[in-house]
Amino acid sequence: MKENFYVYILASQKRGTLYIGVTSNLAKRIYEHKNDLVEGFTKKYGVHRLVYYEVAQDARAALARERQMKKWSRVWKFKLIEEHNSEWADLYESLLI
Repeated sequence: MKENFYVYILASQKRGTLYIGVTSNLAKRIYEHKNDLVEGFTKKYGVHRLVYYEVAQDARAALARERQMKKWSRVWKFKLIEEHNSEWADLYESLLI
């Protein structure tokens, strides 16, 4: 069975502080961020709301996409999020269904 990889964006609030990451287990990774089980940026700045994610073909593609997105301006990141999640709703609960 092929393993999925995800590129995701967390936000502190609408148009707030953003964090971009990669994982092979999205629900588990977001749970770790939300419960401050991950030391670092997201814990320090309270960045816990999953506002965007996409599936990548493989780990290499996910890492390349993450690097690409991290180079974008905040305006481009906001546009990407708002095209898919105009309310900046927390998408974490939808992963658990």
